[in-house]
Amino acid sequence: MTKMNKYIGLIALFSVLISCKSKTKEEVETTAKQPNVIIVITDDQGYGDVAHNGNTIIKTPTIDQFATESVSLTNYHVGTTCAPTRAGLLTGRNCNRNGVWHTIMGASMLNREEVTIADVFKNNGYKTGMFGKWHLGDNHPFTPNDRGFEEAFYHGGGGIGQTPDYWNNDYFDGTYLRNGEPEKTEGYCTDVWFDEAIKFVEAKKDNPFLCYLSLNAPHSPFNVPQAYYDMYKDEESLIETQKRFYGMITNIDDNFTRLLKRLDELEIADNTIVIFTTDNGTSNGYKVDEKTGEIHGFNADMRGTKASEYEGGHRVPFIIRWPNGKLNTGKSLSDLTAHVDMLPTLTTLANIPYTSDKVMDGIDISAYLTEEAPIDDRYLVTDTQRIAWPEKGKNSCVMDGDWRLINGDELYNLTNDPGQKNNIADQHPERVADMNAFYESWWESVIKEVEYSTIDLGVDEEEVITCHDARTVDYYPPWNQRMIRAGNPMKPASFFVNFVKPGNYTFKLRRWPSESGMSLGAEILDEIPSTDTTDGRIRGKAMKFKKAFVKIGDKEVAIDVDNTSPSADIELDVEQGKTELLAWFEMENGELTNAFYVDVKKNNN
Repeated sequence: MTKMNKYIGLIALFSVLISCKSKTKEEVETTAKQPNVIIVITDDQGYGDVAHNGNTIIKTPTIDQFATESVSLTNYHVGTTCAPTRAGLLTGRNCNRNGVWHTIMGASMLNREEVTIADVFKNNGYKTGMFGKWHLGDNHPFTPNDRGFEEAFYHGGGGIGQTPDYWNNDYFDGTYLRNGEPEKTEGYCTDVWFDEAIKFVEAKKDNPFLCYLSLNAPHSPFNVPQAYYDMYKDEESLIETQKRFYGMITNIDDNFTRLLKRLDELEIADNTIVIFTTDNGTSNGYKVDEKTGEIHGFNADMRGTKASEYEGGHRVPFIIRWPNGKLNTGKSLSDLTAHVDMLPTLTTLANIPYTSDKVMDGIDISAYLTEEAPIDDRYLVTDTQRIAWPEKGKNSCVMDGDWRLINGDELYNLTNDPGQKNNIADQHPERVADMNAFYESWWESVIKEVEYSTIDLGVDEEEVITCHDARTVDYYPPWNQRMIRAGNPMKPASFFVNFVKPGNYTFKLRRWPSESGMSLGAEILDEIPSTDTTDGRIRGKAMKFKKAFVKIGDKEVAIDVDNTSPSADIELDVEQGKTELLAWFEMENGELTNAFYVDVKKNNN
């Protein structure tokens, strides 16, 4: 029997087998109360962006100390970009299966049929909260409150300052969404997310809770408080943006200190599972000067960074502590593990029965964590799609222990080649064939599940969809506010929508978001210069429009545009159900451009 056949079960429904053995009275008492769970996941921080993994410059004392009190997985893998990782962690399923194979283009919305870890924990009596970066859909049925989180405080889109985010948010004193409603804050964004998470923990300390603390830092823009930049400003080996990037990480470390200290003060640390991890390889912690070959930063001898199928794109830190569960040993474990293992593992650790009715890519590794019971040999796949529809073989990595098959024809053994410099595929043709055979079967299973997500309209009185989620095919939409300000026309593209109620709707096509207060033809003169610690803001270019169009199914309506109005408003009677929505302008020079923002209102007539 080949290894591929032996593990074909990874692409079929499987049941988690939990070994049963007698427990002492002390063990029964300490596990009688279900553990709290806190997951801290950062954005774009790689394996080498913490000191305890060999980085001699970065300052992460609390994370380093935490690792000595925990269990570390040193062969732990995620997606190569942020939304795919978050989708896989929350569902136990590869991102291509669950609708999140990209970060934009309508492919970062978690399919409505998916069950999240928050759904499972909530349905089993846990209080659930998420704070920070969601990036799995800004509209119904994709919001965190739709996906099992009772309380949520988060920014829009995939990062602060992206197109769906509140206008002019820039990491400081931002306006974020509390259960979908805008709320103004004061302070640096990472401090705010930890503040909110700590408040949640304080309020729910007498109940078992799940806290998903999902940070946008240290993702760009690299905006950081002055004090944290100053820690690295004289470090000559770092380029300027790395000094800010490192400062953002040290700020995270300081906030992690606050969280752990509060757990101790509340006397719940022993029965709280705390996880620290990240979502993909480093985006800015490792740079090689193309002209001189000079290296800036640290990447733990790995090849590749964020979005790469090579090791540096998807191997990240994973540290888990639970004193009551004996996960406080300081051990490092090196068997192959992944983000998709978290749902089946955490449900077992929390004594929550769960069997998925969908194909699971993750497995229960609880016995490996608590007893070092070896994980059976397994294959795992990660890839980078970042296109309109997943493509077989694109930027793929098949993993088997320390073996890596890249793009079907490059084979590396990390045991003696951690930098993946020596392709030894021709020396191991049988292994290459076996790994490719697994990938073929895995892909056949995955592609059957790939589907576009559709946005529900008519749930709330008024909803906003943005060009960030338009279904572009061969180009990227303006996915951040800097691109919106630049004012370059965007080729019209459809939104896939589902009208939950039939009736008359008003579609308000906008150049600028409603909270900006700006008219369609306005130029925004609020540019801000860059500083040592923050990116600047560019002037908002004026665009002049002649006509506005809305097309829903076969119905198309056009109106003349008044550039002094805040929006071009079009009414249409729509039927209930799924359809495509197009909303675009004809500019005065004859060019067409998608509406950057569309407010959709259900009329009560």
